[in-house]
Amino acid sequence: MNINQLARLPFSGNGAWSELRRLDLSIPFLAWVVVVPLSFLPPVLLYYAGTHYGDAFIDGFGDKQWRFITTILFLAELLTFFVMGWLIHAVMDSHQLKVSYQDSYLLAAIAPLPLWLSSLALLVPYLAVSVVAVFAGLFLSCALVYQGLRSICERRDNDIEVMSATYTIMAAALLAWGLLMATVWAF
Repeated sequence: MNINQLARLPFSGNGAWSELRRLDLSIPFLAWVVVVPLSFLPPVLLYYAGTHYGDAFIDGFGDKQWRFITTILFLAELLTFFVMGWLIHAVMDSHQLKVSYQDSYLLAAIAPLPLWLSSLALLVPYLAVSVVAVFAGLFLSCALVYQGLRSICERRDNDIEVMSATYTIMAAALLAWGLLMATVWAF
């Protein structure tokens, strides 16, 4: 797979997803090679922003215990991958759409890519840049889930069952993301 094919994943349910599925990536491979390294991005960049920008970024931002917060965030991201893979499989099964665990975890590993990459906006010391990047990441992540499910289930565009499953999965994903962000602000 090249960068061009990866960039097409949120916008096409055909060739790019089929190519990704043909790679036959195991769940441990996805966990160790995709999820673990990319899960480091948000905690490391949040630690950087918290220790370098401080209250100039957001009031009270500099007084937080960033080592503790970012460690919890990293562990929660890893746990979220495993829970989301299971959830994708369960939701698709409840909609009578057959998806293997391997495909469920493939989607669980690929869908948060835009959110992980949106954390790069923390390198810019302006809150507005981070907010725009997060919303763009959320949009692309939702598109990845929909196109991924549609391709994995080999369904046509605007399929109601796939849309319903996507809404359920994204609602759970947004809830998990909200809990992660609440954890950051709580400490």
